[in-house]
Amino acid sequence: MHVDVLLGLQWGDEGKGKIVDYLADRYDLVCRFQGGPNAGHTLEIGDTKTVLHTIPSGIFRTDIVNMIGNGVVIDPITLCKEIAGLEDLKVPVTDRLVVARRAHLILPTHRLLDAASEAAKGKMKIGSTLRGIGPTYMDKTGRNGLRMGDIMRPDFMDRYRALKDKHLGLLKLYPEFEFDIRAEEEDWFASVETLRGLEMVDGEYYVNQAIDSGKRVLAEGAQGSMLDIDFGTYPYVTSSNTISSGVCNGLGVAPGRIGRVIGITKAYCTRVGSGPFPTELHDADGERLRKLGHEFGATTGRPRRCGWIDIPQVRYSIMLNGVTDIALTKIDVLTSFDEVGMGVAYDINGHRTTRLPYDLEDAAIKPVYERVAGWQEDISRVDVYDALPQTTRDYIERLETAFKRPISYVSTGPQREALLTRDAFIEA
Repeated sequence: MHVDVLLGLQWGDEGKGKIVDYLADRYDLVCRFQGGPNAGHTLEIGDTKTVLHTIPSGIFRTDIVNMIGNGVVIDPITLCKEIAGLEDLKVPVTDRLVVARRAHLILPTHRLLDAASEAAKGKMKIGSTLRGIGPTYMDKTGRNGLRMGDIMRPDFMDRYRALKDKHLGLLKLYPEFEFDIRAEEEDWFASVETLRGLEMVDGEYYVNQAIDSGKRVLAEGAQGSMLDIDFGTYPYVTSSNTISSGVCNGLGVAPGRIGRVIGITKAYCTRVGSGPFPTELHDADGERLRKLGHEFGATTGRPRRCGWIDIPQVRYSIMLNGVTDIALTKIDVLTSFDEVGMGVAYDINGHRTTRLPYDLEDAAIKPVYERVAGWQEDISRVDVYDALPQTTRDYIERLETAFKRPISYVSTGPQREALLTRDAFIEA
C-alpha cells in the first residue's frame, strides 16, 4: 500500500477540505503533513459550514482516524477552539484524532514576533497571517522549539520559559509593540492542559505500521504549491514545504511509499496577501469573480485577488508534485461569463515562454490569453458530467489537454454532494 496525497496547485484556497471530505471514506487514516492554523479548509455538510485550521478534513467521517503529523505546527488555543466547535456539532473528536509527538508548538511569543516582524517590513510586507507560523518554523530549524511530546515532560515549564525569554529578547530589536503576555499565556496554558488529554503517537511509526498492515492513508496538504518555501513565489511564501515531497518529512514516510497525487486547482485563480500573480484581473471581471466566488480568506477574512487560470503555473505545480490526476473546483463560479479567459503563456520582454521565470515579481511579465465561449446555464444541480453544457465541458477538456493529466473530479458548488466524478476511483 501507499500514501495518497491531496494538495493545492495554486496559491491556496483551492477547495482542499471539500475534496478530502469527499474522498475520506475510501481511507482508514487521513493526515495533515505541514502548515499550521494559517490553513482554512472549508467544509459544507448539509446546512452546516465548518472551517478547519489544524484538524484533518476527514474528521466528519466515522471509522476514520485523523492524524496531525510532525510537520504541522500547532497553536494550542486554536486547536482547542476547533475541537470545542466540532464537539458542539456532536463530532467525537478525541475518538478520531491522534497527534504526532514531534509536531512543534506555537507559543504566544511566536505570534508576537510574527506581528512585530511584519509591521517592521512596512511596504515590504509578505502578507503573513500573523499566526506565528514563520517564527515557529524558525525555532524548529534553529533547534530551539517545543514539541507536543514536551508538554508531558517534567521540565516543560523550564523549557517554555527559556524559549519565551529568547523571544522577549528578540522583540527588543523591533519598534515598541504593545501586548499583554499574561492574558495570552493564561489561555495558552489552559489549552495545553486540554491537549494533554489527546492521544499522542510516534507519527512515523504510526503511519508506516498502518501502511504495512494494508490500511489506506491519505495525506492532506495545506496552503498551495506556489507557497512552497523552496519552489513558490519567494519571499511571498509560507514556511514549510507544501508540495508532495513535504509528505516524506511531514509524516516520516519514504519517497517510494507515495502513491496517487491528486492536485486541486480552481477553474480560475486567486491569491490572498502580497506577492506576484501574473493573471490577476484589476477590472470588472476580477471583481465579478470575487463576488460570485465569495472569495474571502477562510482564515483571515481578507478579500482574495482574482484572475483567470494560469496554465503555465499549474503545469509547473503538476511537475513539482508528480500529479497523477486533478480535481477542478469552482467551475460553477464561471457561469454567466460570455467568455472565459485562460493564461497559456508569458511574454517577458518580447520573449514568449511557458516556463515560470526565477522571479515572477521582477520580470516584466505579460500573460498571453486564450478566450473560450462561456455558458449561461446553472450547473450547480447537475449530477453527472455529461449533463454539463457543451461549452463547460469544452473548457474542462481544454484544461485537461493543457495539463496532460486527467481531471477526475469536477466541483460544481461548495456542498459535499456537488462533485462530479469523471472516472472511477483509481486504486493505489
